[in-house]
This record gives sequence, C-alpha cells and structure tokens, in this order.
Amino acid sequence: MTSGDKAWRPKLILASASPRRLELLQQIGIEPDALLPVDLDETPRKNELPRTLAARLAEEKTRAAAAIAARREELAEAYIIGADTVVSVGRRILPKCEIVAEAAQSLRLLSGRAHRVHTAVCLITPKGRARHKLVETRLRLKRLSADEIEAYLGSGEWRGKAGGYALQGLAGAFAQKLVGSYSAVVGLPLYETMSLLSGEGFPAYVSWLNRV
Repeated sequence: MTSGDKAWRPKLILASASPRRLELLQQIGIEPDALLPVDLDETPRKNELPRTLAARLAEEKTRAAAAIAARREELAEAYIIGADTVVSVGRRILPKCEIVAEAAQSLRLLSGRAHRVHTAVCLITPKGRARHKLVETRLRLKRLSADEIEAYLGSGEWRGKAGGYALQGLAGAFAQKLVGSYSAVVGLPLYETMSLLSGEGFPAYVSWLNRV
C-alpha cells in the first residue's frame, strides 16, 4: 500500500509483533499503520477450554492495544485487529514453547495423532465496536522419529510457537493432513480477517487496484 493510500484511508493497527501475522496481512494487500504488541499473562484459567482461551486472549490483546492507541493522537480513530492461536489435544492446551523440554514434550505428544488449532481474531472499530471470529482447524502430524524431533529442536524454529512447531517452516514436512484454514494455523485466518474488516467498512480491497 502506498503512502498516498494511507493519506486517505482509515488507519489500521495490528496488535501483534508476530512477523507471521504481519506477512499474512501484507499477503492480502493490507499494510498496517502501526504495530502495537502487548504483553499479557496467557495462562489458561481453571477448566478454560482451548477455544475460549484463544477468544479471550485475542480480545484482551486487541483491547489493550486500543487503550494505547487512544492515548496517541496519530493513531486515534483507527481499526485495531488482534489474534491468538491455541493448540490442543482434546481439552489439553499445549504451551507456546520457550524451552527445549516444552517443545520436545509437545512434539512427542503430537507425533502421529490428530490435534486442533484454534485461532481467534478480534477487530475493534473506530467507534469501539468489537467483532470476533474463531476458526478451528484439525491437523495431523506424521509419526515423528527421535531423529526428526531432535533435528527440529536443533533448528530453533519451535521457539515461541504454540504446540512447539511452525507449519509455515520446516514443520510443513511433518503435516500429514489438514482440515480447515492453513493461514489460521500460521496465525491469522485470512478469509475471516478480510470479512471482519470489509464488513465494518474498512476499504480492504482498495490496495488491490492497479497492482500489475
């Protein structure tokens, strides 16, 4: 999107520092005006379901970013979008792995079995209206050998990833079956995101004109 486009269209804030979410937005021709990541406690509440956790965290991130934006004149009256992804096996929520032991345990658990990826998106409009979408994707990884797990852990790609893997990276070689949204597994469901934005009056398709 050009600077000329930004001069007249409403501003958009992405409530995330994730390069994957930014790249996905850019894939559909949307360049956010600002990134406002927030640091939240993402610990699940007692008996909280995976889908409920994803929806709650997506909204909390978006509302926290909205509160920051409201204090900055140049970001006032902006659309704000945030998301969260939770990986689960049944009701068991897998961590966003930060240490090797967590990632190794997650990969061994996911090896050869089906699991679910829950990605929630929250949009807050300039008028303060909140809209939500939740996408559930079923995914099966191949049965992983000890050598494959060790090699993947050595790549470091698992760090900070829900379930200890990044489907858009090396772990794409492990994906045996996917039913649902690939972009949701990566971090931002594109169909639902575009539907939310366009449904609330954001001119999401304007940047598509004269791209060739």
